[in-house]
Amino acid sequence: MAASPSTARAINDRLALRLLQQEGPLTAGQLKELTGLSRPTVADLVERLTAAGLIEVAGEARAQRRGPNAKLYGIVAGRAHLAALDVRTEGVALVVSDLVGGVLAEASLPIADDTGTGPAVEQAVSLVERTAKEAGADRLHTVGIGAPGLIDPATGELRDSTSLPEWHRRLVAALQERLPGARVSVENETNLAALAEQRDGSARDRDTFVLLWLGHGTGAAVILDGALRRGASGGTGEIGFLPVPGTRGLPSATDCAGGFHSLAGAAAVATLAREYGVVPASDPEAAGAVRAAVSGPESAAHTRFLDTLADRVAVGVASVVALLDPGCVVLGGEIGQAGGEALASRVHDRLTAMSPLPVEVRPGALGGGAVLRGALLTARDHAQDELFGAPGH
Repeated sequence: MAASPSTARAINDRLALRLLQQEGPLTAGQLKELTGLSRPTVADLVERLTAAGLIEVAGEARAQRRGPNAKLYGIVAGRAHLAALDVRTEGVALVVSDLVGGVLAEASLPIADDTGTGPAVEQAVSLVERTAKEAGADRLHTVGIGAPGLIDPATGELRDSTSLPEWHRRLVAALQERLPGARVSVENETNLAALAEQRDGSARDRDTFVLLWLGHGTGAAVILDGALRRGASGGTGEIGFLPVPGTRGLPSATDCAGGFHSLAGAAAVATLAREYGVVPASDPEAAGAVRAAVSGPESAAHTRFLDTLADRVAVGVASVVALLDPGCVVLGGEIGQAGGEALASRVHDRLTAMSPLPVEVRPGALGGGAVLRGALLTARDHAQDELFGAPGH
C-alpha cells in the first residue's frame, strides 16, 4: 500500500535530517543526489524543515562554474543544548555543546576521597549548572554520563557497588531533579570509549572489535556486528575480575585484586615502572612512565619495562580473543594511548605466538578523552533522534 502524502513527507524529512547529521551541511543538489528524490521534492522539504526551525543556511558551497554559489543547509545547532560528563572516582570532567556537538564550554572538578556524598553531589551538579550558564544554555535538553561500574540493563541505572563512591549513583537522580525536562542517561565509561573510538578514533573501519581500557582501572567493551554488547546483567567486559596467572591470589565478588586489574591497572603499571627505574615523563604516573619508555632515549630498562607490560596485557587480550574472536583489539585509555604502536606491536607479537586466531592490535587514538567524547556523541544522538525522529520510526 502506498504511503500517504503526509507519511511520505515525514519519511523524506527524516532521511534528509539523517544525512545532515552524518555528513554535515549539504546543498539542495547534494541532498537530491544522496536521497534520490526529485528536485521539487527536495525544495519542498528544505522549505518545510527551514520553517520548522530544524535546518538553516550554514554557508555557501564553492562553485566550480560561473554563477551564484549554492546555499549549504545544516542542522540548527542552537535548537538544543547538551552536556556530557566523565565521572571518575577522583572527580568530574564536563563539556556543554550545541545540537551538532560543537563544544561551547568545558570544565572539570576534583572531588577528594573524603568528601561526603551530599557535598560531592552538590559540587558536581553546581558545576553542570555553572558551565551550562557560561555556555549560554537556558536549559539542557540531554545529559550523557560516563561512569565506572555496572549499568543495570533493565533500568539504565548504575548498580550499587562497594568499590565505587556512593555519590556516583546519587548524581544521576540529583541531575534529573535540578535539570527539569532534561533527559539524563548513564553508560559504562569503557563502553562510551569504544563508541568514540569507533566513530572518531582507531576503530572507524571496524564493526566488530574489542576495546581494552588501560587506565586507572581496566575494562573491556565489546562491539559485535556494529552493536554494543552489554550482557545479561550489564557486566560484559569486566575484565578486571578475570583470574589470570601472575597475581598473588584470586579476585572476589567485591574486589578485583588478584584479577587482571592487578597486572594492568594504573597502580600495577606504576609499580612495575618503579621496579625498572623508569621515570614518568608526565602525570598520571602510570601513563607518564609508559610515555617515557616509548618516547625517551632507548635503554635496556625501557625495553624490559615495555616487554613485561606487553606480557601482562597479552594475558588479558588472549582471553578476549579466545572467547570472542573479534579480529581487532584497541588498547584504549591513557596507558593504551601512551604505549602507542610500540606497546600494541609487542602485544600483537605475543598474541601471534599464543593464539591461532588472527587479530589486529591497535593503540587507541583518543586516550582518556574517549569517555567524554563518547558521552557527548551519545547525548547528541539521543537529542537528535528525539527532535528529528529516530530511524525506523
